Amino acid sequence: MNILFAASEVAPFIKTGGLADVAGSLPQKLADMGHDVKVILPLYEGIGQQYREKMKFLFHWNCRLAWRTPYCGVFELREGNISYLFVDNEYYFKRAEIYGHYDDGERFAFFSRAVIETPAHLDWHPDILHCNDWETALVPIYLLEERERIWQLRGTKSVYTIHNIEYQGRYGDQIIQDLLGLHPGYMNEHMLAFHGDVNLMKGAIYAADYVTTVSPTYADELQYPFYAHGLEGVVADNRWKMRGILNGLDTALYDPANGSGLAAPFNADDLSGKAACKRALQQAVGLREDPDVPIIACVSRLVKHKGFELVANSIHDIMGMNVQMVVLGTGEWNFEEAFRQAQAQYPGRFAARLQYSAALSTAIYGGADIFLMPSLAEPCGLSQMIAMRYGTVPVVRETGGLRDTVIPHGVFGDTGFTFANINAHDMVWVLGEAVGLYYNNKDGEDGWRVLQRNGMTRDFSWNNPAREYEDVYYQVTGIPRPTEPSPEEAPVPAAETPVQAEPEAAPVEEPAPKAEKKPAAKKAAPKAAKKPAAKKAAPKAEKAEKKPAARKAAAKAKEETPVPVKEAPKAEEKTAAPVKEAPKAEVKTAAPVKEAPKAEVKTAAPVKEEPKAKEEAPAPAKEVSAVKTEAKK
Repeated sequence: MNILFAASEVAPFIKTGGLADVAGSLPQKLADMGHDVKVILPLYEGIGQQYREKMKFLFHWNCRLAWRTPYCGVFELREGNISYLFVDNEYYFKRAEIYGHYDDGERFAFFSRAVIETPAHLDWHPDILHCNDWETALVPIYLLEERERIWQLRGTKSVYTIHNIEYQGRYGDQIIQDLLGLHPGYMNEHMLAFHGDVNLMKGAIYAADYVTTVSPTYADELQYPFYAHGLEGVVADNRWKMRGILNGLDTALYDPANGSGLAAPFNADDLSGKAACKRALQQAVGLREDPDVPIIACVSRLVKHKGFELVANSIHDIMGMNVQMVVLGTGEWNFEEAFRQAQAQYPGRFAARLQYSAALSTAIYGGADIFLMPSLAEPCGLSQMIAMRYGTVPVVRETGGLRDTVIPHGVFGDTGFTFANINAHDMVWVLGEAVGLYYNNKDGEDGWRVLQRNGMTRDFSWNNPAREYEDVYYQVTGIPRPTEPSPEEAPVPAAETPVQAEPEAAPVEEPAPKAEKKPAAKKAAPKAAKKPAAKKAAPKAEKAEKKPAARKAAAKAKEETPVPVKEAPKAEEKTAAPVKEAPKAEVKTAAPVKEAPKAEVKTAAPVKEEPKAKEEAPAPAKEVSAVKTEAKK
């Protein structure tokens, strides 16, 4: 299957959040599964020179964006089995920051047009256009317009993933024609119109062939106003084509066993290296070196919806425990100021690093003991999964992906601690439980080490999520999933091999069609003539002889018919044609004795001259069957 994956950021080239991690890992997994995957993203100023040196210029054209025709160039960088396509336009993308500009609507409308027009210049047909968040929300809408104009897009289906519904791409209605180049008819309640404005995410939800979110719980939460930010009605209207798929993790990148970025490597079976990582973290951020005190860590954007209002309001309660704390990130000024003051008030116990540092975040994951994520809303979250990979026990609020990934303490397979209410007292209480377990039960059956080991051994890879996305692709395109024949279906000549005596032991209706095949009859006769087969037939015949008439017939047959067993095949070969008559005659006369037909079926094939004997002497079917079985003996 051909897949074009469009995203505004892709790791490792450019990254500001979890979208980049998903766009960097999911396409790679899909390519490893055998699909032809291309990833397309803007060529930002922030993309490093080490990647630019590997790029190859492919082509350029003048992209059509309403009345504008801006330059659009495409560079390619091949990494393994994936082709990364970079859309070049310095006016739109040669800027210090990738988001937050006054013309973001125009910038990403241009990028969406480039995504749509690129397959025609590649002469490559994508079966799936996978778009992500509001920056590529126009792609499914443009696909409705261009699917019949660009033959490379005929039959192409669109999948749209909501990573965070809080950012929807909302603009004034004047952009519908002047900027987006769309007909005014798109400004309706079942497309772009949203309280008089244009809402790009709303239009993508309606226009896409399928919609996914990044966790099953988040997909359910989007039906409520608190989480949907005004789009709960849109989500409910499109619930029939929506599904929550939990994000995976690049387990090779986040692996404490390789020791990358850590003071010492460690794994689930040997956690001794984590003590060295803890000591190195304390030295790096200025905490007092104490191997016995638990370190509580936060690595996040410092904003309200991440729950930092709860943290800022309860710093003194948290520090009232015998703990240390480190916070890494940037965000709203009030939270940054609260953490600066805490660092000054609790020197050696509280460290605030108001910056973004990938190296320091890895050191925190590896050296901390408790990872705090009190998010008000969390679509999926990767930090709690990374923390568990590094043996750091998470304390989270039960929302979105946090609820789907962290199993609370006391439940089988527990990996951390959870609380449900948006309440600082609840958060502090659960933190106290975690600290108490750390101090009082390190190595018990339900102790701290068990939580660490459970978290480190959980499967957070992309194996299962990629299969779920693959299911969505096959569903919307109608392309059948390639399957291997099952073991039951594999042996094709199975219909020819069942030539054994087993069909003879089946009910009376089955022997008739079997007897019509001459090869089957020839093979069955020799097996019936073997002594072991005769021994097995004898007990069944004895059951049929429970009645006096059958016993007399059997005794009489012993005296009158001492026919050798070996002659049966000869008789069968000469009279193979009249086989059809024997079962018909036997079925009619088998009614008085229910068990007699079983014995008759076994011996009906070898002795072919019996139908004549029945016409001359109308003896009961019971006697004939007994004679046949004793003749075998």
